[in-house]
Amino acid sequence: MQLNKLGAYLKTRSFLNTILFAVGSVLLLVLIAFFSLSFYTHHGEGIPVPKLRGLSVENAINLLKDQGFEYQVDSVYVLDQPPGTIVEQDPDPGTTVKENRKIYLTMVSRLAPPVSLPNIEQTPYISAAATLANYGLKVGDTSYRADIARDLVLEVKLDGQPLKPGTKIPKGSKLDLVLGDGAGASEVDVPELIGQDLDAAKFAIKGSNLTLGDVQYKGLITDSSNVIVVSQFPMKTDSTKVSIGTRINLVVSQGKKPDGSN
Repeated sequence: MQLNKLGAYLKTRSFLNTILFAVGSVLLLVLIAFFSLSFYTHHGEGIPVPKLRGLSVENAINLLKDQGFEYQVDSVYVLDQPPGTIVEQDPDPGTTVKENRKIYLTMVSRLAPPVSLPNIEQTPYISAAATLANYGLKVGDTSYRADIARDLVLEVKLDGQPLKPGTKIPKGSKLDLVLGDGAGASEVDVPELIGQDLDAAKFAIKGSNLTLGDVQYKGLITDSSNVIVVSQFPMKTDSTKVSIGTRINLVVSQGKKPDGSN
């Protein structure tokens, strides 16, 4: 009996109106919530982010302030870039964002970080230049000095002052290199040979890039393996220099017998 009455009620206009009213109320609430949320969040509204890369940090900040953006600036050192220049930004240019959005900027540091000078002495120029580049350093002027090694680094200078390996210098510094010319010195000092045995004198002459000349024996020589230099030409003086390959003539005499010999 109750089921018949319920079925009859479901077929009445009153029930249909109730259903329509409930559905309409739900839809109305959904629409109100949607439009309220859109209004609150400024849905579909925004400001395009300006292009800031390449600008000075001062100009970039002023532009962001004028357009209602907040900002945060970090710095990084970049070789061959003017200090204070914006090199990165987030979000990218043209991105639509809301007013007061924070824009993240990266500018070139005004102070170069220090680096340790690598040891490039006695290394070929090409290798030295590559090593300096790896450390963020540059090759400035090159000059040559008389040395038998060609194009090997003999000295490193900054602003005319010699530097030792390990010295802290600003990254990006230009370093001047002194290289060997491969010819060696055109003149060398005359070695002091008097009092040395003949073999030692020959070794010293060769080590000075000179040539052994005539060897004269003075007095009675009983042991040719034990003779000492008593005279030389040219003589050794404080200012004596001769050309490479100059002949050095020696006069030798019998050396003393070793202690304990008969």
